[in-house]
Amino acid sequence: MAEERSGSWFGFGFCGFGQEPGSGCRCQVLSPEPLQAVRDICRVSASWSYTALVTRGGRVELSGSASGAAGGCRDAWASEEILVLLRDGPGCSPGAGAGEAAGAGRREVEEGTLPCAPLTGPSLLRHGQLGHGTLEAELEPRLLEALQGLPMAQVAAGGWHSVCVSETGDLYIWGWNESGQLALPTRSLAEDKRTVTGEGLNQDGSQVERAAGTEDGAPAPFIAVQPFPALLDLPLSSDAVLASCGSRHTAVVTREWGQGLVWLLGKYGQLGHGDSASLDRPCRVEYFVDKQLQVKTVTCGPWNTYVYAV
Repeated sequence: MAEERSGSWFGFGFCGFGQEPGSGCRCQVLSPEPLQAVRDICRVSASWSYTALVTRGGRVELSGSASGAAGGCRDAWASEEILVLLRDGPGCSPGAGAGEAAGAGRREVEEGTLPCAPLTGPSLLRHGQLGHGTLEAELEPRLLEALQGLPMAQVAAGGWHSVCVSETGDLYIWGWNESGQLALPTRSLAEDKRTVTGEGLNQDGSQVERAAGTEDGAPAPFIAVQPFPALLDLPLSSDAVLASCGSRHTAVVTREWGQGLVWLLGKYGQLGHGDSASLDRPCRVEYFVDKQLQVKTVTCGPWNTYVYAV
């Protein structure tokens, strides 16, 4: 990832396994902190209990519940079940495309042990995160008809929700909204905690729950499941550049000054706002504004967030 100016990676959120270098022994980091233990990082991939850090020199280093390192790597993808390494195989030049590279998932390490294990079978997807308007699982890829004809630049998948960014900077999001990760009104974050009295569907197919009522007597709607892609309006009419999803939170980088918007479930501080409060609306991480840093990319782990800024 070549940049005109030098930058730094920052991490925040859950780090109970020590998976954020420089975070010490704390279980959670509530505000962005620079990653200190590994230098010259170009890519980050985080699972629940460990993080894989790829350096510009092609070295992968692990921090957290898994430790170890491997050289000659171009990229890494971390999950609890398996660690996939993208490496240049025999006959491949350093600049070869991903389709030409070989050696993904090799268990060659210089020290420590990498957590390589067979993947389990596919889980049933029942929270609308496929965007087809149903809560059923799909055994084969199927065209997302709601977005047909709209050129997309990027897509990301979380624990139970999905998001994509169009070439024009629009942000579409769908799936489970239990923690407000769709930036739609959610029951779990409502001030009124009274018992839900009824359920239904909006005209767009979203599942709605209604509480007994608000202080003025009007029923309060909450979006539990959004099975179709919903266009999300970001504050100040910002254009989205890229997005990433955690288990129950979403992060977006916008075009204006590269300022990152990070929101939603914040029990472990993965929103970076200095506290553990949850949000169901986009909220800019002021740390990077205060430090006059321009956010270039963001990647979410299940319960933490990593940001590269210059």
